[in-house]
Amino acid sequence: MTETAPPVLETEPAAAATLFGDRLDLARSFTNELARRGEELGLIGPLELPRLWTRHILNSAVLAPLLEERGRVADVGSGAGLPGLVLAIARPDVHLTLIEPMERRVEWLTSEASRLGLDNVEVVRARAEDVADDIVVDQVTARAVSALSKLIPLTVPLVRSGGQLILMKGARVEDEMEKARKVILRKRLADVEVLELGVGVVEETTRVFRATVD
Repeated sequence: MTETAPPVLETEPAAAATLFGDRLDLARSFTNELARRGEELGLIGPLELPRLWTRHILNSAVLAPLLEERGRVADVGSGAGLPGLVLAIARPDVHLTLIEPMERRVEWLTSEASRLGLDNVEVVRARAEDVADDIVVDQVTARAVSALSKLIPLTVPLVRSGGQLILMKGARVEDEMEKARKVILRKRLADVEVLELGVGVVEETTRVFRATVD
């Protein structure tokens, strides 16, 4: 029987230099460590290495230009640090609060922020709904957490009036928006839109649900 070769980490795409600039070495270090330990820690699946840069790192990095200058951002359900740690690397001027309930993932986020010297990162072990009275930020991000109908009520309480939700979604984001229509109205979200990020820059573009919180 022929043994299947183990997955190999994807070659760094040229777009990485465009998106990270002089922070590219930090992005490489994070990506390599995630490739080395991600499956063991349950952060990524066993088949993700051949697309780690394209589907996960760059997919998160394209959000960086949407963050307010010197803003405060909360990343809900940070998990492996996608997009939270990636954004902290790409935007050292922005303060990132990474909200994650699982202890093992909190330990990973904390150790990586320390190892990479990211002094703009704070890791909070909690569920979003449990820290709504303690955390108020300019923008909230989330990736692969839940459908908009559930995610919007979790994230809105964290955002100041006039702040934004920047929620990474998949190809069916319009369907999610329709199902969340009543929630969007009830939470009085304004300037609701879907953005496609990374067009002409990355191989796989990123769709984002963006809205302003009243």
